[in-house]
Formats: sequence, C-alpha cells, structure tokens
Amino acid sequence: MASHWPWLAVAGVGALHGLNPAAGWVFAAAWGVQSRDRAQALRALLPIALGHAASVALVAAAVAMGLTMDLTLLQAPAGVLLVAVLVAHLRGCTAGRVPGRAGHAGLALWSFMMSTAHGAGLMLVPALVPLCLGDGPAREITASGSLMLALAAVGVHTAAMLAVTGVMAAGACRGIGAAAGWLRGLRRKPSTVAR
Repeated sequence: MASHWPWLAVAGVGALHGLNPAAGWVFAAAWGVQSRDRAQALRALLPIALGHAASVALVAAAVAMGLTMDLTLLQAPAGVLLVAVLVAHLRGCTAGRVPGRAGHAGLALWSFMMSTAHGAGLMLVPALVPLCLGDGPAREITASGSLMLALAAVGVHTAAMLAVTGVMAAGACRGIGAAAGWLRGLRRKPSTVAR
C-alpha cells in the first residue's frame, strides 16, 4: 500500500487543483453559459488540460532528469508572457467594442501561463521524487525509467484535475441556467397590486 501513496498524492493534488477557480472551470462555465450550450463548457476542458499538462510536464521532466529548478526561472517568464498577452488584449479594446473570447489556443496558453506562474508542477515534486528517483516496483516495469513514470504522474494529475474541473464547470452552467430561468419566471409573473 505504501507504493500507492505517491500516486494518490498526485491524483489528490490534481483534484484540489480542479476545485480552484483559477484551474479554468470558471472560464469553461462562462463559455457554456455564453454559448447556451453546456457541451461547450466541456469542450473547453481540452485546451485547459493541454496547457496545464505542458506546464506540469516541464517540471516533471526536470525532476525525472534530476535537474534542480529555481522557482523564479519558471515564474518570471510566465509573468512576462501574461503581461504581454494582457497588453495585446487591451490594445484591441476600443470604445464600445470588447474583444471576443480568445478561442481554444488562447485558453491553452492562459492555462499554461497560470499553471507555470503559480508553480503547478512544483507541488508534485514530493510525490514525483519517490516515483522517479526511488527503486520502487513501478520504476522497474517501465522501459524508459523515471521519465515515463513522470509523464504517467502528469497524466494521473491532469485526469484528476479535469474530472473535478468538468464537474465544477457543468455544475456552474446548470446553476446559472437555473437561476436565469428562475429570474425570467419572476419577470413574467404579473404583479398583483392591491387596489
């Protein structure tokens, strides 16, 4: 059972990430509400997953190769990229015109930047070290050793995050849709005023 704890930790951190609104469920829910199609919210999960997995894979590959990383080296470029995207986005704003949503590529880039800026992969390091650098049985069954285990850990982490993010986004879409229906119903009811 002790060999399962790092995998459970990787999945648990992914699930906690999924609860965080910064993980993207708010954006996915907004896409679903804006398009009035809950399936659109679930389609937004793919670019969120790609951006998050790329950020976490960057850290996991460094751990698997035994590299040490300075947090500033990850956060500074992600912060600069975030500011550059914000400036470019605000440049497109004019009086009376709000730029449309960024699309799937923009959402994936946002997910990568946010994940990298807050060190998403770094919190997996305590679970990755025993998996990648230990002599556990899982390491022995892989042909490529610790790099494949690190990528498997990224997959487990991302899958857990996406499952929770999808549930949160779908729940938010359903809740907002129900609230909008309730408000429309209130507006339609004739007010009864005592005469």
